[in-house]
Amino acid sequence: MFHVLRRIARTGIVSEPPPKPAAEDVLVARLQHDILRTLGRALTIRHVDAGSCNACELEAHALMNPYYNIEGLGIRFVASPRHADALLVTGPVTKHMAIALRRTYDATPEPKLVIAAGECACGRGIFGESYATIGAVDKVLPVDVTIPGCPPSPTALLGGILAAISRAAPVARHEPALGEHPDTTEHAQPADARSTSTSVPDPRPPVD
Repeated sequence: MFHVLRRIARTGIVSEPPPKPAAEDVLVARLQHDILRTLGRALTIRHVDAGSCNACELEAHALMNPYYNIEGLGIRFVASPRHADALLVTGPVTKHMAIALRRTYDATPEPKLVIAAGECACGRGIFGESYATIGAVDKVLPVDVTIPGCPPSPTALLGGILAAISRAAPVARHEPALGEHPDTTEHAQPADARSTSTSVPDPRPPVD
């Protein structure tokens, strides 16, 4: 036993140091930290497929796997717009889905956010305006954040969610001190006060 311990002490550590985290891992960790710090509470999202080819849905589903762990940040997808804080809309809005999309928006309680995810939802995809489609989401609903990409990566979707909640969150969080009137805290602007939408670039390198 002592012979083995002496050999270990003489030899030291022979294994190589652990590799540095990949750039994608660092970016995801930073986005997760920023979302949790900015949000400070749970966020519920209702996803609406307004006519997508299903590519954006696959990327959105990846947000719920153990790697991206969006539910660990207090963000989850819900089945009813009446329980949602934000709408995540994918695909070009088809004429058959326009009424359903408006009704979903009307059923979502205020204050609410609208995120258009994917090239088609932003009005730049291969499926534009036609006899069957209206086009971009902002032609039907007021959009807060657009996330380009065909499809946008889960990292880009995380960045879009962060941009959306940053627009809705107060500029500076301030907890009232003991004896301080709560009206001195800053509040977010209502959804109707938004004038322009924010575009979130896709962090992935372009494919030749």
